[in-house]
Amino acid sequence: MSRPSEPDHAYLQSIDDRTRRLLAHAAPTPSTFTGAPEDLCRDVERGADRVADRLRHVVQHLHAHPETAFREHHSAMFLHQELSRHGHDARLGVHGVETSVRAEIGAADSGPTIAILAEYDALPEIGHACGHNVIAAAGLGAFLALASVAGRLPGRVVFLGTPAEEGHSGKEVMARNGAFDDVDAAVMVHPYGYDLADQVWLGRRLLTMTFTGVEAHASAQPFMGRNALDAANLAYQGIGLLRQQLPPSDRVHTNITEGGESPNIIPGRAVLKLYARSQQPATLRDLSARLEDVARGAALMTGTGVELQWDEHPPSLPIRTNAALTGRWVAAQQRRGRSPLPLGVVSDTLAASTDFGNVSYRVPGIHPLIRIAEPATALHTRGFAEAARSEAAEQGALDGAVGLALTALDYLSDPSLRAAVHEEFVAQGGAIDVPAYFA
Repeated sequence: MSRPSEPDHAYLQSIDDRTRRLLAHAAPTPSTFTGAPEDLCRDVERGADRVADRLRHVVQHLHAHPETAFREHHSAMFLHQELSRHGHDARLGVHGVETSVRAEIGAADSGPTIAILAEYDALPEIGHACGHNVIAAAGLGAFLALASVAGRLPGRVVFLGTPAEEGHSGKEVMARNGAFDDVDAAVMVHPYGYDLADQVWLGRRLLTMTFTGVEAHASAQPFMGRNALDAANLAYQGIGLLRQQLPPSDRVHTNITEGGESPNIIPGRAVLKLYARSQQPATLRDLSARLEDVARGAALMTGTGVELQWDEHPPSLPIRTNAALTGRWVAAQQRRGRSPLPLGVVSDTLAASTDFGNVSYRVPGIHPLIRIAEPATALHTRGFAEAARSEAAEQGALDGAVGLALTALDYLSDPSLRAAVHEEFVAQGGAIDVPAYFA
């Protein structure tokens, strides 16, 4: 029996070498805004430190009880109980998702509103290999830290527990059910192998191509058939050839999930499923149209029919990062002894996708990364799952909580910062109609 060849690590090594060279000269991007008063910042930071033990417990408890997308019943109830333990009137099952959580401090008419987002779904088999338990703890800690000075907040803070990020788009479902209708900005943090102020995240769509042919005896009367598997195979090959003409940041990955049962029968049905990813909404839309052309061309060449089904789960847009808010995150992390690196230090060829992108095209937002693992430890691996329950993960959750809380506090407290945040958002194109974008 032959075995697969071992992948060569030379390219990954070149990325690591480039990153190390850039790290030697990289520096955090300073913020030009003053943010919230220092005495208020100190009180918020102390508020986070007071709940540090509970945050460690959240990190470990969620890690020990991983739940996959839309099944996070225990995790959602656990976060609901943590909020209730601290005197907050939290709600379960809001905005069209059973496993979502919402809590608020401040009145709707008291000033601007910022949302702090928390994820807590896990991956099949390898649990919290993306560290969403750390995301949940950081978001909860930020909310509790701000709650410790609730009477002095010049605005409102909303905690949103947002399920089903892995392979789904829980935030988009919640958004379509009003989760962000009364929100002016949103922040969250993701664990990683580096402290990064910003990183590229790709938009993602799902496409199912279903080819329908005519079954026939593969030996006696093959000429009476129309081979659906041939169509799927041509589409698969066409996608492979298309890659040469795509922007370097685009990704298409594909499986033929159905292709007939017996070699003696010309298949009358074949199904190809794919993910399409791109760095800009416009380029993702263009990629979508080109993939449709490939499917129709394959059907035409084989005399089969084809049905195209987009977005079994709502699409995820790439993240649009707000630089003004990012600057305040960097300032907050520097208080904790961290130095978040600017965009471009870590190669964007390592980019993945997240449904926070959909939020960032509705309201200004940030999605920085915080180090809890060694740089070589990739997301969605057993190694990262181990890192997500380490002391570094517990510290990352606390430092992330402080960072989110102080960034939110700055946004609420500093009118000049807030104006710059929204001017930047408008200059980037403003809010778009996410559900209708690909229609």
